[in-house]
Amino acid sequence: MKAPTVSILMPVRNEARFLSAALGSLLRQTFADWELVVVDDGSTDATPEILAAFAAQDRRLRVLSPGQQGLVAALNHGLAACRGALVARMDGDDISHPARLERQVAFLEAHREIGLLACTARHFPRQHLKVGMLAYEEWQNSLCTHDQIMRDLFVESPFVHPSVMVRRKLLEEVGGYVDRGWAEDYDLWLRLAAAGVRFASLPERLFFWRDRPERSTRTMAAYSVEAFRRCKAYYLAQGFLRDTRDVTLVGAGIEGRAWRKVLLEQGIAVRRWVDLDPRKVGRSLHDAPVVAEHTVHAGEGPYLVTIGTRGARTKVRQWAAGRGLSEGADYVCVT
Repeated sequence: MKAPTVSILMPVRNEARFLSAALGSLLRQTFADWELVVVDDGSTDATPEILAAFAAQDRRLRVLSPGQQGLVAALNHGLAACRGALVARMDGDDISHPARLERQVAFLEAHREIGLLACTARHFPRQHLKVGMLAYEEWQNSLCTHDQIMRDLFVESPFVHPSVMVRRKLLEEVGGYVDRGWAEDYDLWLRLAAAGVRFASLPERLFFWRDRPERSTRTMAAYSVEAFRRCKAYYLAQGFLRDTRDVTLVGAGIEGRAWRKVLLEQGIAVRRWVDLDPRKVGRSLHDAPVVAEHTVHAGEGPYLVTIGTRGARTKVRQWAAGRGLSEGADYVCVT
């Protein structure tokens, strides 16, 4: 049997409420050369019956039922069964635009240097979305080129996981998904980046991400702010902070102090703090001095920007440029 161009990887557990709509959005795709590999992670509702009905309707749908293993194990179980050279992610409660697969395949065929391709996404329903989530959506959708994505890679997860399409060979080369106690998708992006994979995101709105109280990003500890900090610190210690035992933090507030703790777990101490508030300058915080911003010079890093105030990143970058600091070489924004 000829392998399809795209394997759509979908882990599900108790998704009966929205599953038919998600599957229907895939059946309406304008690109037809795909298979859907669904891993039923021990569902106890009507999910198995819904999957069976759709599988009887369309032979491109393959259902794997290994029992409840957890999300990461389910993803790897499904990935092992994928036959396409391209793997597209999808969840059982989201909606793909009819042209999603067609546009992503065309882009990846035209740009062989790109290993992972996302697309613009929109949360729905909109009525209960808070300011923070709307800002996160706007930020993610602003990252289209590899350079833009890499610049903000340690700020937050730059992609909506179920919106991405990845070359299967690259997924396999970095070991698929792993469970380290934090978000499995963000961990994957950081490993792919470390391996030199190039990223991109289509500016077209081709994915609709359902927001609901029980969504895993809202309920699981692996997606907490603290877990994300630990993930970032782990990979920074292997990359930007490799071979260094101390760091300067730009921002001596609550966020900076939280970063001090996760950096200590990696054996990295805070040598000094830089703060724009003159009331903090001259003090000592955890045995490290708080210094004024005008004392910062290129080559005296590494620096991590840990200012948690929304909108501060742009101002900090302007300040850093004025001090002659090079992003990615002298400093990295982590908030």
